Amino acid sequence: MTPTMLRQLWSVVENSQATTLVSLDDATLAQWLIKQLKKRSTLNCTEADLIKEYIQSRVSLIRDLAEERLGSEPSLSV
Repeated sequence: MTPTMLRQLWSVVENSQATTLVSLDDATLAQWLIKQLKKRSTLNCTEADLIKEYIQSRVSLIRDLAEERLGSEPSLSV
């Protein structure tokens, strides 16, 4: 996996709705992130498999980051 692929993945994570990231189960989250990456660049089967394994090893971190964003969003109540 190249550094560019890693940067693109984490960019997708950072720019995704936090509610989406925390609401999907692990397998669906990995598939959804790969789909988002494919929109940005072409991935061959080997790269997609590598990224899927990487995502699966980082699911807890991805969810923690998303939950942190959810907790730090400003309140909309008046």
